[in-house]
Amino acid sequence: MKYAPIKPDLFIRNRQRLVNRLNPGSLAVFNSNDIMPTSADGVRSFVQNTDIFFMSGIDQEESILVVCPDARNEKHREILFLRETSEKIATWEGPKHTKEEASRLSGIETVLWTSEFETVFRSLACEVEHLYLNTNEHLRADVSVETRDDRFIKWCQSAFPLHKYERLAPIMRHLRAVKSPIEVDLIRQACAITEKGFRRLLGFIRPGVWEFEIEAEIFHEFLWNRSRGPAYEPIVASGAGACILHYVKNDRQCQSGDLVLMDFGAEYANYTSDLSRTVPVDGRFTPRQRAVYDAVLRVQRSAIDMLRPGTALKEYHKAVGGLMEKESIDLGLLDAKDVKAQDPEKPLYKKYFMHGTSHHLGLDVHDVGDLYRAFTPGMVLTCEPGLYIKDEGIGVRIENDILVTKDGPVDLMATIPVEAEEIEELMNR
Repeated sequence: MKYAPIKPDLFIRNRQRLVNRLNPGSLAVFNSNDIMPTSADGVRSFVQNTDIFFMSGIDQEESILVVCPDARNEKHREILFLRETSEKIATWEGPKHTKEEASRLSGIETVLWTSEFETVFRSLACEVEHLYLNTNEHLRADVSVETRDDRFIKWCQSAFPLHKYERLAPIMRHLRAVKSPIEVDLIRQACAITEKGFRRLLGFIRPGVWEFEIEAEIFHEFLWNRSRGPAYEPIVASGAGACILHYVKNDRQCQSGDLVLMDFGAEYANYTSDLSRTVPVDGRFTPRQRAVYDAVLRVQRSAIDMLRPGTALKEYHKAVGGLMEKESIDLGLLDAKDVKAQDPEKPLYKKYFMHGTSHHLGLDVHDVGDLYRAFTPGMVLTCEPGLYIKDEGIGVRIENDILVTKDGPVDLMATIPVEAEEIEELMNR
């Protein structure tokens, strides 16, 4: 792994928090992700399932975590199953975790090979009434590809049809939404790497560069700083492409007079960051570009201040929408009379600001969380208002990552340049 070791205290605490939410007589199972094939004998780089990582710190394929708090054999209350390595595997793929290494990383005393899983699991299943199984219940998930969790659910329900089955996903949504100090430090590290990437770009962007060249600079800086790479597909959108929310082609040449909207963030130790910045390709904003940019920045600052304990996400988004509505009128995008007569369910500002302002951030970029749960200290959310004016070829989004605390919001990207004057200065050095 590229990142520095994480203290096992994080994972020990996470498992205890899980145990506190399980029914008596329960057994919970977490599976690693598959290694995804491409074609022929090709595969993608392995990316761990974030739930098993959250619970164990194990970043290796074919791993299984079993948590059975009431197991009669105390050694079986937490079991980590690993793929058994061999000389052949070590030669072709490199070393895998030993049992001792996995125990140090996870804080789990009992580590067994996966060849023993079925025998041990059947024994434990006979002792419990509830089986907690995991699956991806994210609202925006694409579930067309069958996962190891999906296959395990089918096998388990066939082998043990009379048990009471429970969902782990609601528990994970609750636990993962509030970050521990160790997790916040890891997110800070991801944000720090992202800052290095952005500052690098300010000295690189100029008329004539290609969007994919900008993307290459991002990859270089991230990998150089112990990141696996971007936490998600980077958006590098110049000119009219900035009005396409999920533009990832990154194949256009940046032209004089364009803005370039960049949405990217480094991963570090599986934790993510998420930054958006919009800069002028020439190194100077036009008056109109500057007016739009400043409007979005004003909305962002007010929105960040709303990220406080007790605020509900729905109310927050509505309030931010009101701010953007006023800015849109001031920019001449909307008519005040039309706004006054609008359908409240279809506000006119959504023509120019059509996405939400914030989402949870953590092990996933769009991290799991309850949309109806009020903001709580320890949550980390993005704040990313934007304006997209297709007729003018102007798209501006500004995004920072914010920690909710009892004393108010803490901007984890506060040192990343955002003021128009500072961006222009750095681009023209």
